[in-house]
Amino acid sequence: MSPIRSYINPGVGSLPTQPPKLAINVLDLFSLKGKVATVTGSSQGIGLAVAEAFAQAGADIAIWYNSNADAVAKADEFAKKYGVRAKAYKCHIGVAAEVEKVIGEIEHDFGTIDIFVANAGITWTQGPVLDVDGYDTWQELIDLNYSGVYYCAHAVGKIFRKNGKGSLIFTSSISASIVNVPQSQTPYNVTKAAVKHLAKSLAVEWAPFARVNTVSPGYIITSITDFVDPETREKWWQFTPMGREGITQEVVGAFLYLASDASTYTTGSDIVVDGGYTCP
Repeated sequence: MSPIRSYINPGVGSLPTQPPKLAINVLDLFSLKGKVATVTGSSQGIGLAVAEAFAQAGADIAIWYNSNADAVAKADEFAKKYGVRAKAYKCHIGVAAEVEKVIGEIEHDFGTIDIFVANAGITWTQGPVLDVDGYDTWQELIDLNYSGVYYCAHAVGKIFRKNGKGSLIFTSSISASIVNVPQSQTPYNVTKAAVKHLAKSLAVEWAPFARVNTVSPGYIITSITDFVDPETREKWWQFTPMGREGITQEVVGAFLYLASDASTYTTGSDIVVDGGYTCP
């Protein structure tokens, strides 16, 4: 009998493929001990919470920042508090050469990269698109929210392919699937939808050597939403079945699952953490 081949991705080899050898204890599956993780946009907010969660789970951690140098102190704090290696790297995520340089530095400093979270991004605060003159704000959003994610994937994917393993996680948003109200933020929604589909596409393309997934948070309390007026936030609560915004600790578990061996059969998936906002 001739070998069975995949219709989707011949690179996986003869079928059926073999599952990995995994720990029996479920808590051991969630451990990141011995792994190197890196999170972009991790000087504050969700990114910082994810980086700390990974350190708590035993991973050596590389933190990324652009303007917030507090990340350097945070890396030192994680190293001392959790007994892991930690270092902060400055990078403008919208510049491909900088992204490639930093990823190369992380691989050199830590020896490898096992887990990559492409989290960095900005919001759209300009309102309806027809009220905005010019295209500078649009281009900045594309550069950071979409192109930057692609640059990260392109660079770290080569490391994953070389190692034959890896987990890439994108921070998307509920805005990738729905149109938010009452605020107008069409450009932001578009970038997050693109990120979500980029992950699904790469999940198929990289199936022989890496997993690619997304986490889509709803309204989470971080400094990135400090600018929002109280009346708008009240409307968010009204549209959220749980009646409130989430906190970062309620999001990090989704990232930990996708980063860990608990999710070795999960790829091309999107985990929504939104208090039920997208249910109705």
